[in-house]
Amino acid sequence: MRTSHEFERSGVAVRLHSTCLVLVVMMGGWSGCLSSEDKENGNTPFHFPDPCESGIPETTWYHFTNATPADSIAWEEGWQTPVCTVGSYYGIGMTTFEPTIGVTSSDNLYMSSYGNGPAGSTAIVQCSGLVNMVSLGEYSCENVYDAMAPVPNSNDPYVYVDPWTDRIMKFDMHALLGMTVEWSDNEGGSWFGPSVATGWSVQDHQTIASSPYPALAHPTTWVFCVNGNYPYPVCSASNDGGLTWGPELPGTPSNCESGGLTGHMVGSNNGNFYRGHRGCDGGEGYSIYRSVDGGISWTEHPLPTESSGTAETWNFEEAQVFADEDDNVHAMWMGLDNMPYYSYSTDEAETWSTPLMIAPPIGLNGTGFPVIAAGGPGQVAMGYIGTYNGGDTWNGYLSVIQDAFSDQVMITTVQLNEHNDPLEDSFQACGYERCGGFGDFNDIIVDQHGRVWFGLAHNVAGEIGIFGTLAEGPNLRGTGSLVPIPLGGNSTL
Repeated sequence: MRTSHEFERSGVAVRLHSTCLVLVVMMGGWSGCLSSEDKENGNTPFHFPDPCESGIPETTWYHFTNATPADSIAWEEGWQTPVCTVGSYYGIGMTTFEPTIGVTSSDNLYMSSYGNGPAGSTAIVQCSGLVNMVSLGEYSCENVYDAMAPVPNSNDPYVYVDPWTDRIMKFDMHALLGMTVEWSDNEGGSWFGPSVATGWSVQDHQTIASSPYPALAHPTTWVFCVNGNYPYPVCSASNDGGLTWGPELPGTPSNCESGGLTGHMVGSNNGNFYRGHRGCDGGEGYSIYRSVDGGISWTEHPLPTESSGTAETWNFEEAQVFADEDDNVHAMWMGLDNMPYYSYSTDEAETWSTPLMIAPPIGLNGTGFPVIAAGGPGQVAMGYIGTYNGGDTWNGYLSVIQDAFSDQVMITTVQLNEHNDPLEDSFQACGYERCGGFGDFNDIIVDQHGRVWFGLAHNVAGEIGIFGTLAEGPNLRGTGSLVPIPLGGNSTL
């Protein structure tokens, strides 16, 4: 399962001088710290030429766990080779709230847009030409939700794209009292429904996923879970692609009171479903909850949070989870120090690796709104917002791991926005509380080409929805690098 990574040794391992290391921490980057003589002799900390021909951007960091700069440790043969990585973002031209996203095999990206559809409904924004973009002018975003009888705007809109069938699902929650579902099988060209997916519980804080678990009348089984205003989440399943839904059942084991809030759910290739939230019986740790029977019953699998603790923000920053192509399970959560932590399981959440604190070496003093996605085996992307200046401004960050199973896990982190272009600059507690387009959650996916997409809001620009990604960087569904796409940023808003 572990992939091998080879690189050419071109010199003897050296450490940067302590002066340079101080600059690394203070300036948040390390391009320019190597002398021309070092580069000519090949004696860089990585034993090979600078991964970026024009120098490493000041918003890119290569590091290990606990914000340890990669260039502060003598590089050893067999460690993961860094790939030139550059972060950026691209606006959808419409506002968003609690953005959820998806991608189809036709290379169209989708994001929910609150109140911008016909008759004030939630728009489903399709961005075409963005996945394999050659020039910025090639991509465009437009609403493709144009139902004959639009469903009125909902409190918590949610869009989800089934990775196995490309079905686009639109879930609308109505004043905490009900849930309706519509779907499209032709990239939003036409919509079917709505069907009613409600039960006895209060509907809030929903999450939706599918998996190849055998269904009676559809290639995939669908499950949605909601807060339920109850001591545990409640979940309902559909075996016919969303037309009808079963009863709402407890989303935890019997006699488990975990609180209702739940992180994003995900389906695995083996048919399992996973969700993350508080542990049973009021414990302070987080757990991953697993269903192997299509969302009917759930078992608890505690995460290794003893050393990190867990964040005590308003919604507990629920644990996030994702399964990679080989059914390995990857989890992310915010620790008591408000820093992001990561762990993986190779046995369907039964046991977990030692947690890694994955924030970059720039002195972040707070992070929030975690999301995680995975592509190939052990290839992981984690998104979050964070601040390093006392909480006045918040930026978007992506941390990617090319090989989570290696003996020395290297993390590459990018800041998606430039320093003078924050995502929020007027609400100090934004990373820990609701603000602007940041409601309960954000969203993230890895597309079929191995590029990660992080759904966010640019609050300074008026809560405009944005897709954060790697304009250049490692392929998260294989080896090598992504095909570069043009830089976006503020001009795309």
